[in-house]
Amino acid sequence: MEPAADIGVVGLAVMGRNLIMNMNDHGFTVAAFNRTTERVDEFLAGEAAGSNVIGAQSLEELVSQLKTPRRVMLMIKAGAPVDATIDTLIPLLDDGDIIIDGGNALFTNSIERTKRVEEAGLRFIGTGVSGGEEGARYGPSIMPGGTPEAWPHVQEIFQSIAAKVEDVPCCDWVGSDGAGHYVKMVHNGIEYGDMQVIGEAYDIMRRGLSMRHDEMHRVFAEWDQGKLDSYLIEITADIMATTDEDGAPLLEKILDAAGQKGTGKWTVISSMEIGQPMTLVGEAVYARIVSSLKDQRVAASKVLDGPQPHIDDDPQLVLADLHDALYASKIVSYAQGFMLMDAAAAEFDWDLDFASIASMWRGGCIIRSKFLSEIMAAFTEQPDRHLLLNDFFAHEIQAAQPGWRRTVTRAIAAGIPTPAYGSALAFYDAFRTERLPANLIQAQRDYFGAHTYERVDRDRGEYFHTNWTGTGGDVSSSTYNV
Repeated sequence: MEPAADIGVVGLAVMGRNLIMNMNDHGFTVAAFNRTTERVDEFLAGEAAGSNVIGAQSLEELVSQLKTPRRVMLMIKAGAPVDATIDTLIPLLDDGDIIIDGGNALFTNSIERTKRVEEAGLRFIGTGVSGGEEGARYGPSIMPGGTPEAWPHVQEIFQSIAAKVEDVPCCDWVGSDGAGHYVKMVHNGIEYGDMQVIGEAYDIMRRGLSMRHDEMHRVFAEWDQGKLDSYLIEITADIMATTDEDGAPLLEKILDAAGQKGTGKWTVISSMEIGQPMTLVGEAVYARIVSSLKDQRVAASKVLDGPQPHIDDDPQLVLADLHDALYASKIVSYAQGFMLMDAAAAEFDWDLDFASIASMWRGGCIIRSKFLSEIMAAFTEQPDRHLLLNDFFAHEIQAAQPGWRRTVTRAIAAGIPTPAYGSALAFYDAFRTERLPANLIQAQRDYFGAHTYERVDRDRGEYFHTNWTGTGGDVSSSTYNV
């Protein structure tokens, strides 16, 4: 029997099932397999009933149902299960066939998997898929990278099922080996930051201004009509309006201990390894960690004193400034994210198109927003320009600066933590400062460790050591960057 399936999908959890039905809706025949084969039967009898989806009871059967070049997409738990499935698939496939990992893989794993699969004569794609259940079903943002020769064979499928903004698919080729999963990782890190800056606004409204939930709903709904128009602001407005069975705001019954799955942490770790300042995302990750210390915080609240969290200024002025603080901090967060991707591109030899990446993020994904169209335009007009130095964003952040500073000042005075606003402002002030106090740090490092320093009156790359005590000698450390 002639193979009928355009692509095979392994894994029938929510994301896998929804992607399959999305592909089916767009005219592609999908072969589906799950390690627990009962799920295949349940899927075919349930969501996929009446569709063109084909079930498989083994990987061998799945492969036999695929047109060539065979395309197998893994929608399974990241880590060891992916490697085990790849090891099983490699002997079943022929030269030129394609294995696709659509999970939240660490980009270094995708680099290694690309090499391993290519050495077997196959092609590999590691792709970020963002948008959650709804995105997977009706149009996600898809960020593929890996073996470049594989892209023409999946492009039609991926771009057909992706979200569209102004008829442009939120999917394009990102780059070689781990580039796709790296960009997805940075997306998720920025997502952490976006959620934190919104959370800080909520805290100031709730505790600083004693606003009711219906009032906060109106503010977020209004913000969603302007510069802050985004999916996360939209759902925040909805959350504020949601009540429990007793009519009380549901939000106030949710435990204030945030979880995380690791991609924000990966972003911060990568930024430290590459040497780029993802300060706002770092604070967002740490804010979640602090939130998880619930029992300790409850105990500390009974011992440690501070100001009453109340802001006496005109609420309308406070809210206007708060809007600007959120907006300016968001600009910094995205600027830092693109700085990181730029450095990663140099580190891993990727040719990243930042205008294309911003375009991919405009729809389907969790950070989708009007704001990303401005970033796309900025990199289209000035592709080599730092985002904060782009004409549009330089003007925007300077216009928001007074309200941003007033917001941080009010929060400090009221004892309301705003680590994202504060760290973003500190980065902005450091970035615009021609001479920082790092010269003292270099002097200290040379004093205690003979790590050497450069001089402003000599050429860069020429290093010096001072015998600060008169007894240390003239031998310097061989490591400058310790």
